[in-house]
Amino acid sequence: MRLAVAATAPIGADVLRRLAAEHEIAFLLTRPDAARGRGRTVQPPPAKVVAAELAIPVHQPERPALPEERSVEAIVVCAYGLYIPPALLDRALWINVHPSLLPRWRGAAPVERAILAGDAETGVTIHRTVEALDAGPVAAQEAFPIGDEDDAGSVFARSADVAARLIGEVLPDPEFAPQPEDGATYAEKIAPEDRVLDLADAVDAFRRVRALSPHIGSWTTIAGRRVTVWKARLEAGELVPVVVQPEGKRSMSYDEFLRGLR
Repeated sequence: MRLAVAATAPIGADVLRRLAAEHEIAFLLTRPDAARGRGRTVQPPPAKVVAAELAIPVHQPERPALPEERSVEAIVVCAYGLYIPPALLDRALWINVHPSLLPRWRGAAPVERAILAGDAETGVTIHRTVEALDAGPVAAQEAFPIGDEDDAGSVFARSADVAARLIGEVLPDPEFAPQPEDGATYAEKIAPEDRVLDLADAVDAFRRVRALSPHIGSWTTIAGRRVTVWKARLEAGELVPVVVQPEGKRSMSYDEFLRGLR
């Protein structure tokens, strides 16, 4: 099929790559380049990087808009990050990829919130994009477990794989069923306070490390130093860091960090 993709974040880039292996991608709609990182250098969105590798035309309007000269059968939305107005939704079939079992965890951080809440499973929902947030009728949904070894990175990767397969199954003739409101929860953006580890609550801290790795990072203070904990394990009811990053330093094993303190 001839598709377009609206994506910005890494999971959107992953879905774009997987869809391009099976379908013609007419263009990528993504957000403008923006300053990122400590140096605040202007960088392209991850989805744009993938599009450039695959020679897919890229459109980066400040506000969502479609190029007039390119017709497509559907537009797949995945972690685009901008509100799509009804006037645009009326011009094409917009199908959204959401990495949760809707109506649970509508919103910006469904993977992170599922892990933080200790959910035993999550999944992917393919639904029609509507004006209300992640509330459109559902074309397909598939669940998978969240294990103690999973972090956000592994859940995002599995979600992208499932999403690309489900999209291939529901297109070109998707059938939509209304999405229930019962059981709806909202996945708010990750705030600065969500990143702080409470070592007195080892279970919550373990979930927090996994939920915010490898893309955001949770932190605590060890020996008077702020340290991001990228990997950890539970041992005898306590959180044991495995991979850490002292502020202003590179990532290292926790043992290496402790040797540096001595």
